[in-house]
Amino acid sequence: MRLFLSIDLPDSLTEAVASAQQRFAGAEGLRFVAPEQVHVTLKFLGETDEDRLHDVEAAVEAAIEDSGVEAFDATVGGFGVFPSLEYISVVWAGVRDGAGAAEMTALAEAVDRETAARGFGSEDREFTPHVTLARMDDARGKERVQRVVREEDPDVGTFPVREVRLKESVLTDGGPRYETLRRFAL
Repeated sequence: MRLFLSIDLPDSLTEAVASAQQRFAGAEGLRFVAPEQVHVTLKFLGETDEDRLHDVEAAVEAAIEDSGVEAFDATVGGFGVFPSLEYISVVWAGVRDGAGAAEMTALAEAVDRETAARGFGSEDREFTPHVTLARMDDARGKERVQRVVREEDPDVGTFPVREVRLKESVLTDGGPRYETLRRFAL
């Protein structure tokens, strides 16, 4: 099973996500994420044996408790890229500072600690709360992406965060399909 832990955006923001993606229209080499699948990944666990699900669930429950994070609202807005504007592989919209970013970071750090303590790999990069809008397969549209990221700072929307989800990514010919396996209330 290919697993990850996420905070999902509600369906009410699907149209706003699509509108944010439209700002990059015409940038060749971009492959957009389906707006209804956009989420904040707290931790990618990768291939995981089904018999380890209990360990994952225990880690998430402990992480939520340890983080002290309770239900909160988050605002998604502004654009960024990974790893840099010179070499773009991912185009994203961020979670705004002061509007859920600290809570998501605290959750991600606690999840990383608890899953690592149970034998899952530890993250080697600093967590940046974001939703992936597109992946850049080649550099043909790089200049357009750079310009939009530098010049535009849209608000995508604010949404309530009440749970963390354990999800399975099922790879298909049409792209990944995400299935929620378990929900953990904050």
